[in-house]
Amino acid sequence: MEHQPLRHLRDIADVEPVPGLLEGRRARLERWAEILDREPTRAFTTLEEIEFVPRRMRAAIRADNSPIAYAYADPILRASGLSGDTFGDVRDFFELSTGEAHHLLCSCVNGRSVTGSATARRLRRLAAKQPGLWMVYGCAAGVVSLPGLLLLFG
Repeated sequence: MEHQPLRHLRDIADVEPVPGLLEGRRARLERWAEILDREPTRAFTTLEEIEFVPRRMRAAIRADNSPIAYAYADPILRASGLSGDTFGDVRDFFELSTGEAHHLLCSCVNGRSVTGSATARRLRRLAAKQPGLWMVYGCAAGVVSLPGLLLLFG
C-alpha cells in the first residue's frame, strides 16, 4: 500500500466529506421528514393495527415500503445509529413514545397507506413539540382548581 498526501488523492479520486452525524431527537426527526418530502406523493405502507399486537412482540413489527424502511435506507440516519426497520428501532432511535410512534405509523390512524408529505408533516410537528409541556399545563390547572375543589368538598 502506497501512502500519498491528500492533495494528490483529490486529483485521482472523488473525495467527499462525510456528512455529520445527527444528534438529538429534533435533528433526526427533521432528517426523516426531509427524505420523505423528496417523494411527497409516494404511498407508503402503514403498520397493521399495532395496538392488537402483544406488547412483547411490538418492537419487531415491520413492513416493506413503510416510512420506517425508507428511513432505514437513508445512509445518514443509519450512520447516526438507526439500527433496523422495525417499530422498536424507530421508537428508540427517534426517541418516540409508543403513542407517538403508533399515531405516526399505524393503519388504524392513517389507513393502509400514507403519503410521504403527510408523514413528513407529522414528523415536523413532533420535532417542534416541547416534551413535558403538557405536564406544566396540567400542574398549573391543578393548582388553579385546588381552592375551588377545597371549597366544594371541604
